[in-house]
Amino acid sequence: MARITFIGLGIMGAPMARHLKMAGHQMTVYNRSRSKAELWAKAHDGTVAQSPADAAKDADVVIACVGTDDDLASITLGRDGAFAAMAKGATFIDHTTVSARIARQLAVEAKSRGLFCVDAPVSGGQAGAENGTLSIMCGGGGEAMAMAEPVMQAYAKRIVHVGGPGAGQTAKMVNQIAIAGILQGLSEALHFAQCAEVDLDKVFEAISGGAAQSWQMDNRWQTMARGEFDFGFAVDWMRKDLGLALDEARANGASIPCAAQADQYYSDVQYMGGGRQDTSALIRRLPKR
Repeated sequence: MARITFIGLGIMGAPMARHLKMAGHQMTVYNRSRSKAELWAKAHDGTVAQSPADAAKDADVVIACVGTDDDLASITLGRDGAFAAMAKGATFIDHTTVSARIARQLAVEAKSRGLFCVDAPVSGGQAGAENGTLSIMCGGGGEAMAMAEPVMQAYAKRIVHVGGPGAGQTAKMVNQIAIAGILQGLSEALHFAQCAEVDLDKVFEAISGGAAQSWQMDNRWQTMARGEFDFGFAVDWMRKDLGLALDEARANGASIPCAAQADQYYSDVQYMGGGRQDTSALIRRLPKR
């Protein structure tokens, strides 16, 4: 049993922390909205901390799942941040999707303080967090991974050590670029089928077993056809992630025009009021016949 602190109890963090408690770990939690932390602690017999530093001071492992680069910097390096309070030899795991730049910065800061640090963004959405079946792409040193992996196994079905600091965040950008392109193609394919007035169920049956098949097709074809877009990962979050990928592409010289186009199309969906709808809402910007 380890003493674990979890910072950030949103739709991803709360169930991940629950899996750690179920695995037998001693849990301390911190959330910017204290009421969420209190509700979680009451439901799962945890301890609520007053600040990230208070949460981290006796922890073997500190895990974060917050929102942005600025949020992550605040809870680690800011006033009352976790890093200053963590004991040497403790491990920091970041599940936030952020820039590779801040991931590398935190790795340097952690090393200077005698801490282990892993950037570990996740894929699998809310359902993956609830079911403990997330895929985790990790960046960091080998020793840091050895410390972090047994902890992450409580809520993951796949954990891959991609490379050094920042590599996990880079892999998450690759993931989001691929998803955006698949959803754009799926949206156009479904829109085309609707305009052609063919049987959508039969079209799905015909093509879903071949080269066009994808997770998005299997899980979103019917819901997109019905105009249902309440399935987790929101357009607002996808735009944040694509923005990170586009920034990194400008830095490394990569050409990602499909991702740039999808980002603009998602801005259209936001303008239509769909920012909190899931990413399959991309089809909304295509006119109905």
